[in-house]
Amino acid sequence: MGECIVFDDRPVLVFWETTKACLLSCVHCRAEAIRSPLPGELSKEEGYGLIDQVAEFGEPYPTIIFTGGDPLMRGDIFELLDYARKRGVRFALSPSVTTLLTREKLEAIKSSGASAISVSVDGSSPTTHDGIRRVAGTYKRSLEVIDEAIGLGLSVQVNTTVMRSNVLELPRIFHMVKTHKVKVWEVFFLIRVGRGMGVEDLGADENESVLNFLYDASRYGVILRTVEAPSIRRVLKIREEAGDYWNHPLYERLRSTLYELEGQPSQKTTISPRGTLDGDGIIFIGYEGTVYPGGLTPIPLGNIRKQSLRQIYRYHPLLLKIRSRELNGLCGVCEYRQICGGSRARAYASGRDPLGSDPGCVKAAQPPIWAS
Repeated sequence: MGECIVFDDRPVLVFWETTKACLLSCVHCRAEAIRSPLPGELSKEEGYGLIDQVAEFGEPYPTIIFTGGDPLMRGDIFELLDYARKRGVRFALSPSVTTLLTREKLEAIKSSGASAISVSVDGSSPTTHDGIRRVAGTYKRSLEVIDEAIGLGLSVQVNTTVMRSNVLELPRIFHMVKTHKVKVWEVFFLIRVGRGMGVEDLGADENESVLNFLYDASRYGVILRTVEAPSIRRVLKIREEAGDYWNHPLYERLRSTLYELEGQPSQKTTISPRGTLDGDGIIFIGYEGTVYPGGLTPIPLGNIRKQSLRQIYRYHPLLLKIRSRELNGLCGVCEYRQICGGSRARAYASGRDPLGSDPGCVKAAQPPIWAS
């Protein structure tokens, strides 16, 4: 299954919440975004300093993901992108699909040197997607943005958040991804933080069904990644070594629809056997400089206005424990903890222990649903 990648010295990705401001009002928004910036945002000069701190990790530099809110709500965003380009630091952008994201802005993003943009698609129809985004017309414009960006030569990643209201649409969302020639599909598993506190997430058995569906979907040539579902790497290992093992009505339904739309898969999986975890390969910077293990794990580790990002990432006690898998409960004794590690965000959201067990996993649920 390949060697383990070690992220002790530097993260692969640094997420910077450039602003809380966004014109959307999504039902599951982690940032609880608002229409105007909050006081205390990092200034342009402080943003330059953050980019410098990322460069201090040394080559190969981590990639900065400019996110929000909506980074296009910052008037200086293209100056920040230009500075990152001049420093030689790779970066990508996660803009919201609003009236700000015009073709001209896409052309400017392309000219800035961005390695990729992400576009969120949370449903296979306007009814579902626009209902989640709470702005009519967003679904239609999202598909237009995907086509325009790819036409301009931008690499596009589609992000989808799984929740009870859209889980049955996953095969058709994947079909859209393939039809529009998107190279990467990143599936977020809901964590009940921010406005997501009011959204119904899936049970552990349903998560396992979705993970097995995603393994199947990964065999059609699209790069597939998950967020807050590191159990995908356990599923990958089991499926590659032992074949099918999971029987559940939801999985059967998802797989059946997938095969109807795409036919039987014939390619090798695109899922990586080793990936990141909050604080292990990724780090998150809040709008006012506070450092967190990840965007969905709201545990302050320090602030880049006062401390070195490199020092926080390399030496903070919590991050050292996460990276060494000094975990509690069933995650701490699981035979897959090195390749998986469980969602630290879900462990914290459910039990206020960032080192605790991930109740969204069938092996760590109480009682375990599947333990063979």
